[in-house]
Amino acid sequence: MAKMPPKAYDNAKFLNSASARSIRMLAEYVEPKNRLERNKIRDTIVFFGSARFSDAQEAARRLAQARTPAEKREAQRLQATARYYEEARELAGKLTRWSEQCSPTGRRFVVCSGGGPGIMEAANRGAQEAGGISLGFNISLPLEQQPNPYITRGLSFQFHYFFMRKLWFAYLAKALVVFPGGYGTLDEMMEALTLVQTEKLKKKMLVVVYGSEYWKRVINFDAMQDMGTIDASDRKLFRFADSPTGAFDLITSWLEKHYL
Repeated sequence: MAKMPPKAYDNAKFLNSASARSIRMLAEYVEPKNRLERNKIRDTIVFFGSARFSDAQEAARRLAQARTPAEKREAQRLQATARYYEEARELAGKLTRWSEQCSPTGRRFVVCSGGGPGIMEAANRGAQEAGGISLGFNISLPLEQQPNPYITRGLSFQFHYFFMRKLWFAYLAKALVVFPGGYGTLDEMMEALTLVQTEKLKKKMLVVVYGSEYWKRVINFDAMQDMGTIDASDRKLFRFADSPTGAFDLITSWLEKHYL
């Protein structure tokens, strides 16, 4: 008797082929949707920011162990940027405690990150230290980005497609906090602002840009307005914050007004 061929959904060679790309895309929508619904996750506060920052303790350790000029320069950079890690950690903790108070189930306004190191780790870590849950939407990269250890068990997701990961960031978020970061952070921030500007979102979403000194050096908003590429009203689509307390007050007052 001839051997039975595999069913299409059991055919690994087919499922990993170019022909099945649409199926893999759909899987990255359906599986997270199913898991999020099972865990009763309704909405999130998303933290964006650099994967290259470390906590103050690690920065101090690296500086103490630095021997070459290059190692010292890198350790000094880590020490200078560690404040953003610590402030993201503090803010995530404050938001998690607030969320627990306003929602008996602890499933409203859940802290969410990109799941990796740096600011992402700080956000998940702050939520865990506050006794709450948090999400991590990780992405497979050439230099493998490992999920950080502070994501709540069962709420760590691994994506292949950037656009599907971004969909889940935007779909659940009621607020975004954008810490200093590089290309990826810029991409995420600008896409979110574009969605708000063009009214492609059917909900209200707050965008908080954290660290005005950094961002005003990186993006010349005045020049953009002077050249007419954005309007004065476009600058009202986001708000600056420079401290965990300031960001916390902005976010919680806005969420209470629009969602509670």
